[in-house]
Amino acid sequence: MTTGYHTSWKIPDERADPAYVEAGAAIALGQAVYDRRTALGISQALLAERTGLTVDAVDRIEGGGTVPTLPLPRTLAMALDASLDVSIDTDETRLAFVPRAA
Repeated sequence: MTTGYHTSWKIPDERADPAYVEAGAAIALGQAVYDRRTALGISQALLAERTGLTVDAVDRIEGGGTVPTLPLPRTLAMALDASLDVSIDTDETRLAFVPRAA
């Protein structure tokens, strides 16, 4: 579910195992990155250049195929000129790239 730059992933009760939780968080991050990148009107190639990642790595992140280490969200937030707000609860992960004030 996406609202503006907010992305959340709700875990169905029957699927609360750790692997499912991790996958949901990766998907939520990928959607938040995609939403912010497209709102800025920049390509994956430009985001890759700004972050020092490859285009393939950006594509994997946006597709939810990467569970990032802690430095990666910081790098993405800086490259997307935003702050990253993260809320993790037992059954839901919420991510939001919040544009910085001009």
